Amino acid sequence: MATAPLLTLNDGRSMPALGFGTYSINGDEAPGLFVQAIEAGYRLLDTATRYENEVEVGRGIAESGAARDDLFVTTKLPGSGHGSEGPRVELEASLERLGLDHVDLYLIHWPNPLEDKYVETWAALVELREAGLAASIGVSNFLPEHLERIVAATGVAPAVNQVELHPYFPQEEQRAADAELGTVTQSWTPLGRKTGLLDEPVLAEIGEKHGLTPGQVVLRWHTQIGAAPIPKSATPERFRANLDIFGATLDDGDLAQIASLATGQRIGGDPRSHQEF
Repeated sequence: MATAPLLTLNDGRSMPALGFGTYSINGDEAPGLFVQAIEAGYRLLDTATRYENEVEVGRGIAESGAARDDLFVTTKLPGSGHGSEGPRVELEASLERLGLDHVDLYLIHWPNPLEDKYVETWAALVELREAGLAASIGVSNFLPEHLERIVAATGVAPAVNQVELHPYFPQEEQRAADAELGTVTQSWTPLGRKTGLLDEPVLAEIGEKHGLTPGQVVLRWHTQIGAAPIPKSATPERFRANLDIFGATLDDGDLAQIASLATGQRIGGDPRSHQEF
C-alpha cells in the first residue's frame, strides 16, 4: 500500500505531502469511496463546508475503521462565517457533521477582501487552535498582501495556504511568499481540471521515460517543487495511481520542460475580487 511522505508544518506538526480531494463527491456512494481512499493509503482528506459533503466524509472515516490519529482531516470556513464570532460557530457545526472532536487543519476558504473581515477572522482561528478544536490553522486562496496583513496583526503565520496551482499556473511568486513564512503551499486543481493539461505531449514523453502516466508526472512535479497536491478522483484505479508517484524522480530537464507549459492563466476565481459565501 502506497502512502505519502510527511511534510513538517511551521507549527511543528506533520501533514501528508499528498491528499485526497473530496470536492464534488457527494451522495450515497461517497462514504464508500472515502473508505476505499483510506484503504488505498490516503491519510489526508480535504473537505469544506461549501462542498456539502462533511457528513459523507465523516461516515467514510467511521466506516474505514482507521485510527483517528492516523488521519489528517481538513475542512474550511465559508465566507458567511467571517468575523470574530462566526468561525467558532462554523467549526463546531463542521465537527458535528464530521463526527469528530477536532480537525487537523482548519482553513479560511477565501479572503473575501471586499468584505475585509479576514484579519479578524484569522485572529478567531488562532483562538480555535488554542482551544484545541483545530490542531493546525491555515488559509486558502490568500495572496501575499493578505498574508502580510494577518501575520502583522497576530504574529501567527498560516501552516498552509491552499491555492490554485498546476503547470499552466505555477504560482512562483505565491510559493516564494508562502515559503518565507514557512507556510506549505497546498495545490487545489493540481491536474488543471478541464484545461487539456494532461493531453500535453511533453507530459506523455516524460511519463514514458519514468513509467508514469501524464497525471502522475504532474503530481510528482508538484511534490518536487515543494507543493502538496490534493487531487480529486472518484475512480478507485485512478486515485490509487495518484498516490503511487513517490518511487520516481523527475530530473532537471523534466522540470524545465514542465515549466515551459506555464501560461499564467487561472481556472478559478481571482482572490483579489472573488467573493465566496
